Amino acid sequence: MNKLLTTMFALAVACVTVSAQAQQVTGKAQDGAKKVQMCVGCHGIIGYQASFPEIHKVPMIAGQSATYISAALTAYKGGDRKHPTMRAIADSLTEQDIADLSAYYSQLGVKEGDAPPAAPAKAASENVQALIARDKDNSCTKCHGANFNTPNDGTVPKLAGQHADYLFVALKSYRVKNNPHLGRSNAVMAAQVEPKKFTNAELKTLATYISTLPGELKVVPESRLHHAPQ
Repeated sequence: MNKLLTTMFALAVACVTVSAQAQQVTGKAQDGAKKVQMCVGCHGIIGYQASFPEIHKVPMIAGQSATYISAALTAYKGGDRKHPTMRAIADSLTEQDIADLSAYYSQLGVKEGDAPPAAPAKAASENVQALIARDKDNSCTKCHGANFNTPNDGTVPKLAGQHADYLFVALKSYRVKNNPHLGRSNAVMAAQVEPKKFTNAELKTLATYISTLPGELKVVPESRLHHAPQ
């Protein structure tokens, strides 16, 4: 009986190990370059605007971390992020596709020797400082970095320089509940943006400030994309 239990335990450990290894998918930027057709129509056009849930520029993703892009696409695929277009795109991607696209966009437009932007020369206004200070746990800067460009974890996005209107829409999406087409499930962010903590006007002020900070995010026009030979 003990021998049987030992064998069953060994098989269980082996299955867990195989499962963990299967989840460790390595992305290849050169392969991702062949899979961006569905991405460049929005993210490869400077100034391109989406109309859902309101008019706003689509986010800049070139220069964002691969881990974050992968986490975001996985969240759309799994339904933690609700957006009809992004959900449909994410649903069509395999884990390998997500890893390859994430690797590709993380290095797109990044030149060898580039360094993260320096801190802004001008300090935030008293109004913005007060809004940031309202977060007693300093979660905003603790997670996204004092300059909003050095996240403490790969799954946390760089925000500095991102489009203000997109940031505003994204922040509000964490407040949405029980909507099958809109909203983002993230307990930390939901707590940060709850209405009793910030008004919409204050969220917009924060988004505008963050958009003015020097960052690494950019849009690389479709005409400048160099695809690997088919």
